[in-house]
Amino acid sequence: MNETFVEVVAESRLMRRIAELGKEISADYAGRRPVVLGVLNGCLPFIADLVRSMPGPMEIEFLSLTRFGEEGRVSIAMDTTTPLQGRHVLIVEDIVDTGLTLASLRRMIEIRDPASVATVALLDKVPRRIIEIPIEYRGFEIGDEFLLGYGLDWEGQYRNLRSLWAVTDLSVLKRDPYALNQETATTGEGFGAR
Repeated sequence: MNETFVEVVAESRLMRRIAELGKEISADYAGRRPVVLGVLNGCLPFIADLVRSMPGPMEIEFLSLTRFGEEGRVSIAMDTTTPLQGRHVLIVEDIVDTGLTLASLRRMIEIRDPASVATVALLDKVPRRIIEIPIEYRGFEIGDEFLLGYGLDWEGQYRNLRSLWAVTDLSVLKRDPYALNQETATTGEGFGAR
């Protein structure tokens, strides 16, 4: 396979780690009914697998964020329908890098007077951190590589890959946004493989 795209976390490893997170979260939330709050769009594969590994009562909600202005201010584009006051809120993120977006989101949730707020992130991109922000549950700590798959995208593509892929040369995707599709179609890896 071309060295531009390297599978860095296989589907089986993702599923094992997510099952571990589900077990840990379930133990911590025993006796409570959390609102599991997914941040769209990248969280979809992760939240689906995570909640299936969490026995017990819960509500699942989603919200969508937008950034605007030179300061990158964050606002809510699509809000939850469930009131969060007095509830235990578990924010589900696909990836945390600078921490700025998550810090803004946590502030927006905390003003709604929840009983508690915690974050579970599949990926923690520590080298890009600008602001320290609590991540109570993390799947994998990663470096500064650009990743695709399992919810992460390039121009809306590749969220449906079942594993995570590092892109070593972004110029390839800039020239051909479908380059990884061609690679995985040729090898049979990534899409639909179990």
